Amino acid sequence: MLLLAPVLILWIQISQMNGKQKEHFPEFLLLQEGENFTMYCNSSSILSSLQWYKQRPGGSPVLLMILAKSGEVKTQQRLTGRSGESRQRSSLHLAAAQLSDAGTYFCAEA
Repeated sequence: MLLLAPVLILWIQISQMNGKQKEHFPEFLLLQEGENFTMYCNSSSILSSLQWYKQRPGGSPVLLMILAKSGEVKTQQRLTGRSGESRQRSSLHLAAAQLSDAGTYFCAEA
């Protein structure tokens, strides 16, 4: 008997706001349910504060969290966001991915 595990597809976008380039990586991620993932956002300049968003196909972006301080760590359910000390890098970690987590994730300057 062949067992198929549900697969999540996550996209990470590269955005540019106020002339500041933001690089997200990985750009594309394929996961199975229950796996953890971490994505990163790097900016070409110091960020005043950073917002992480998730967007499902055909939907509007949903704000996941705001990181406003250097070195800040926030946890909300299975999500953990971290802001780098230099405020040019941030990460978003999701524990135990579920099918409902599939979508496009991106960061933006607040």
